[in-house]
Amino acid sequence: MKRILFVCHGNICRSPMAEFVMKDLVKKAGREQDFYIESAATSTEELGNPVYPPARQKLAEHGLSCKGKTARQMTRRDYGEFDLLVGMDTWNIRNMERISGGDPQHKIHRLLDYTRRPGDVADPWYTGNFEATWRDVSEGCQALLEELT
Repeated sequence: MKRILFVCHGNICRSPMAEFVMKDLVKKAGREQDFYIESAATSTEELGNPVYPPARQKLAEHGLSCKGKTARQMTRRDYGEFDLLVGMDTWNIRNMERISGGDPQHKIHRLLDYTRRPGDVADPWYTGNFEATWRDVSEGCQALLEELT
């Protein structure tokens, strides 16, 4: 079983979007038993909070529910428990490496680095553009699934 942790700053927008998009993709591929998928934050700012309403709405527009998801922080222990830790931007990657004490097993990657247009997933907290984030996350998750199957 491949264990994947998606990570962003607060775990209320990008990483939960990636978590639920990826869960949907593996379900549609009939591969649910092959994957365990979660998401987390690098910060403590939103701990315990639900997915941000516009992100929740964007998921719902595509038939995805994130009901019950609350923000949690990534821990050093996560590095050992997950096969792949996928950050949304360069800043997340730096913080993930700090939290995990480095990346000796090369498990930490940016989501869009799996696509033909490597870079950072747009942060809708600042841009307000949840559609752009949806496109980034969807494209990244599809490319990641192709890479893993």
